[in-house]
Amino acid sequence: MKRFVVTGGAGFIGSAVVRMLLRETPHEVLVIDKLTYAGNLDSLEPVANNPRYRFERADIADLDRMRNLIESYRPDVVMHLAAESHVDRSIDGPGEFIKTNIVGTYALLQAVLGYWRALPGAQRDAFRFHHVSTDEVFGSLREDGLFHEEYPYGPTSPYSASKAASDHLVRAWQCTYGLPTIVTNCSNNYGPYHFPEKLIPLTILNALEGKSLPVYGRGENVRDWLFVDDHARALILAAERASPGETYMIGGYNERKNIDVVRAICDLVDELAPSREIGPRNRLITFVVDRPGHDQRYAIDASKIERDLGWRPDETFESGLRRTVQWYLDNRRWWERVRSGVYQGERLGIVA
Repeated sequence: MKRFVVTGGAGFIGSAVVRMLLRETPHEVLVIDKLTYAGNLDSLEPVANNPRYRFERADIADLDRMRNLIESYRPDVVMHLAAESHVDRSIDGPGEFIKTNIVGTYALLQAVLGYWRALPGAQRDAFRFHHVSTDEVFGSLREDGLFHEEYPYGPTSPYSASKAASDHLVRAWQCTYGLPTIVTNCSNNYGPYHFPEKLIPLTILNALEGKSLPVYGRGENVRDWLFVDDHARALILAAERASPGETYMIGGYNERKNIDVVRAICDLVDELAPSREIGPRNRLITFVVDRPGHDQRYAIDASKIERDLGWRPDETFESGLRRTVQWYLDNRRWWERVRSGVYQGERLGIVA
């Protein structure tokens, strides 16, 4: 049994990691989350009564608070998922991305470094700081090629630039101070509990409600889609088994054009929730002006984590998307509570 700290554990990927840790391992978990608009304790409701679960509302940029929490909880692993994560929001307001993703990562590293230095020998050797990042730090691919662990950085949005900076900070703390860090970069996640500003959940909910389905440009941008539970399993494997200083790419081997994703969702919603009043959901698709700096293609070579740790995704895009649409149909209470709050499904990322 180990003690895990999961920052951003009330978010989409973080909550999937927490639910899996408590469901499938003997580990204890402390969730640290600021509970901004995308942090949702409803996503942790399935484990809220587990005696191995604790929650603290805190800002990772608050260095004194991070020091106190880390030193009092005494973790064996810190999994750092707290981040501002939506490209469109970073275009509208980059300041919060700089504060959370860069300053917050710095504060957390400093808090963890002091704690780690004071650990006794065996615990010190076993400790891991696992930084969870994105493939967007590498910029855009052409029609062929894949992101891999040695791929050069080339971020193009305020979001990806802030995540690239945080990756570099983590590696610097490993090289300079010896902190045992791991970095993972993932492709686009989807699945249950996804905050409905991202393409897949927003399309599902708008299709259910008969609203317009906006697609940037002509929908030709390509993403590699990764089911969130597959990602959570990879993250736990890396945290438990990866050597200090390692980097792993985590992808779903599921490249799809955005327009094809939207059409697949329309077909599934038509099948699982037919509506005579709305009719075929494909008719709701509208093409809108592309967002600034929209990367053309992302795709990941995940062969290293498969070779080293034995991980491969369980879900195909078709099986994962069906599970996702069905989850939103079965969990209306969750997303209605989200939509009753700060986010109403409006389009973001428009530069005035």
